[in-house]
Amino acid sequence: MFRFLTAGESHGKCLNAIIEGIPSGFNIDKNFIDSELARRQIGYGRGGRMQIETDTAEINSGVRFGVSTGAPICLEIKNRDWENWTVPMSVKPVDMNDLDNRAAIESKEITKLRPGHADFAGAVKYHHQDIRNVLERSSARETAARTAVGAVAKCILKEFGITGFSHVIQIGSIKAQINKDLNMTKSLAELSDLRCADKDAEEKMKTEIDKAKQDGDTLGGTIEIIFENLPVGLGSYVHWDRRLDGKIAQAIMSIQAVKAVEIGIGAQAAGAKGSDTHDEIFYENNKFIRKSNNAGGIEGGMTNGEALVVRASMKAIPTMKKALNSVDLKTKQSYSAHFERSDTCAVAACGVVAEAMTAIVLAEAFLEKFGGDSIEEIRNNFENYRKLTQKL
Repeated sequence: MFRFLTAGESHGKCLNAIIEGIPSGFNIDKNFIDSELARRQIGYGRGGRMQIETDTAEINSGVRFGVSTGAPICLEIKNRDWENWTVPMSVKPVDMNDLDNRAAIESKEITKLRPGHADFAGAVKYHHQDIRNVLERSSARETAARTAVGAVAKCILKEFGITGFSHVIQIGSIKAQINKDLNMTKSLAELSDLRCADKDAEEKMKTEIDKAKQDGDTLGGTIEIIFENLPVGLGSYVHWDRRLDGKIAQAIMSIQAVKAVEIGIGAQAAGAKGSDTHDEIFYENNKFIRKSNNAGGIEGGMTNGEALVVRASMKAIPTMKKALNSVDLKTKQSYSAHFERSDTCAVAACGVVAEAMTAIVLAEAFLEKFGGDSIEEIRNNFENYRKLTQKL
């Protein structure tokens, strides 16, 4: 079974990911993983952290000569900013009688709760007096590790012609016009600073981001993720926890700051008649086809052969210079919330992370459906399934 764990803190030594269940024989391209990490770091409105870090992944196990061996894969992403945090984030006991050590640690201590973050609930749950312990792991920095895992998942999927991309369709109040030509949309999004395929909307989005930055505020938005060439039947209707749309929603909702997930026409379905919602089925040229994709490629918890279309809405980042009212955890006095270096807008980056999480869910479902211990075995299972479905 494809599964993974991540470890590491925002200002710790590194981020790690352990991936289990990758069969042997898959090309695991380090350059591709690094390129995916680079995509996560771009985006108009990103903060100073992106000027410090240039994320690359080290593959420490499970791959030999660029090919998976079937053993667990270990990925490591070093934090370049670690050199400035060796004392405040030390894993070893620190001599607090040393005045320099004490000053370094106290300068990074956080006791002012930040609205919109994990600070309050995390401090209560884990009984922390220094919110730094919560901030470091709850930070979206962790998504770099997930992006690297998603790149490995994409290496699996592309062996079978399954590819995906994301693009920004809204930032703040500015909405993009959506082009139905998916290839054109993908090309334009990859060339955009905001991963937006609508040039006019992109310029308006940049203006809105500039204004928010000047005001000390932040902006959220919506991204769309599309994966094509999926076989019919990934996922299942037989149990609630095997429904693919549920797994995708959970995976994307786990991304920091994401507050809503839609598949296909999503929330619009609530106001539409059934005759305007469901995708009619036709049989032409010896195959079943649809002339619409309101379902977003999933019916009954399973892929139906159409493109998977998922949308995720990200809230405005809660770390901002325009501080909100809060309370000090220790003194219980009112203060303006703590500001830590952050982005004005990270919607474009969220799209890349959402791509990664979607790819992970799809790779897991694909390996469950066509599973084997080697790429050759999986390819045989896949081809046999295709032959069977063509007989319908």
